[in-house]
Amino acid sequence: MKMTLYRLSLPLLHEFRISRESITTQNSLVLKLEHDGVAGYGEVTENRFYGHEFDSIIASLQKTKTLLPAYADPDRSPLDLWPELMSAVEGDTFAAAALDMAAHDLRGRRLGIATWNDWGLDWTDVPDSSFTIGIDTIDVMVGKLHEMKGWSIYKIKLGTSQDLEIMTELRRHTDARFRVDANCGWTARQTIANSKVLADLGVEFIEQPLPIKATANDKRLLFKKSAIPIIADEDCQIVNDVERCQPFYHGVNVKICKCGGLTPALHMLRQARQLGMQTMVGCMVESSVGISGAAQLLPMLDYADLDGAALLRDEPASGVRINRGRVILPDRPGCGAELNSERLAEFSEPGRGLTP
Repeated sequence: MKMTLYRLSLPLLHEFRISRESITTQNSLVLKLEHDGVAGYGEVTENRFYGHEFDSIIASLQKTKTLLPAYADPDRSPLDLWPELMSAVEGDTFAAAALDMAAHDLRGRRLGIATWNDWGLDWTDVPDSSFTIGIDTIDVMVGKLHEMKGWSIYKIKLGTSQDLEIMTELRRHTDARFRVDANCGWTARQTIANSKVLADLGVEFIEQPLPIKATANDKRLLFKKSAIPIIADEDCQIVNDVERCQPFYHGVNVKICKCGGLTPALHMLRQARQLGMQTMVGCMVESSVGISGAAQLLPMLDYADLDGAALLRDEPASGVRINRGRVILPDRPGCGAELNSERLAEFSEPGRGLTP
């Protein structure tokens, strides 16, 4: 069993702004797991907010070398090996996410079936994905909407002094469904007031309006008083967070890198359903490798936000495609992503693109 890591710098189509940062490129680590000539792929991005960068992630993955042979055993699923993986990386969920995704992809390819099929899921009536419009001037945000016209759902990043003006103007240009993500940028009372206007504008839900450190009283007040559902994102990072979110949120947004892989994501989504919560999977700005992995969870979702690769100007990968919201699976087993080895150098820093 061989593991190879590729450090990539992915260029964005436009500068991407949320309430706490803006980026024009995304640093991403792609992991290739290979056995007997068959390769599986996983991906995780750098993220300063959560404290994960290339060097720390790679250092954690180097600790998994003694575990790798277990992934070659056809009788051992990545689902069973995940506790050992988390122990090996000493709790580094970003590192675990890349290897766990690659292991599920490799297993599906060796079995000759899609990963979602390996989990016993049924690919019927899966939800469309939204397309995200980052924070900018109102005119620029309208321009981005028109540039990506025809999507069935748009997720709008907010957290400015003009949030309601932005949403009112965007509504003039489309009848598509809206979702809002404030990325911890609002107060409870501000969110309650905004929710009434947003409901009239056809917004389905608000994602993580309050900071992680907001009081339980504020979160409970918002849960009771909001005119539309509130979905946890930054407050729902790992498996144990789902139950903690249940008194304060109507649903959870699970992200593969934050929870530690596809294995814990499956558990979190099942738990959320058991608790009567709405389910969603989101993404970072990332290549088709990460999107293809996350897309395997679609049969378990009420909402999907898998537009990460659509936000890129270019990438060295292919796989699951999102056509104006509709998710299109490739005709390949596993998660379905492939790397174009001839183009990897275009997205790598000289001398820093490959880690054996």
